[in-house]
Amino acid sequence: MALLARARRDELAGPVAARWPDHGARDLKPVETGLVMLRGRIGGDGAPFNLGEATVTRAVVELPTGERGFAHILGRDGETARLAAIADALWLREASRGGVEAAILAPIADRLAAETAKARAETAATRVDFFTLVRGEDAA
Repeated sequence: MALLARARRDELAGPVAARWPDHGARDLKPVETGLVMLRGRIGGDGAPFNLGEATVTRAVVELPTGERGFAHILGRDGETARLAAIADALWLREASRGGVEAAILAPIADRLAAETAKARAETAATRVDFFTLVRGEDAA
């Protein structure tokens, strides 16, 4: 679900339409958009505080074979949330689990890993190493 929550619409729509065009998913609840409170802690272990709110969209679908898929994504894109829920339900079906992992989850994981590596490389390029110089007259 963490990968599906960070997926882009095209990463979901293409594989679902190509491999499972007749998935037959129906909405158990209408796609909903709302707010969640983000909480933080100073230093990671301090007292919790309310940081602010974030918009979240959720979807719940059911396949004709009974599998139910759930998705929560940041933002207001209801279609992406619905596609993520469909992918979740398809993953629950034994017959399509391998296809979902290969066609949907693996490319998303690869993209996220590449983005993380790029961010780390950009951060490492700005790293400054501080050191202390000892002058000759300061050495005792």
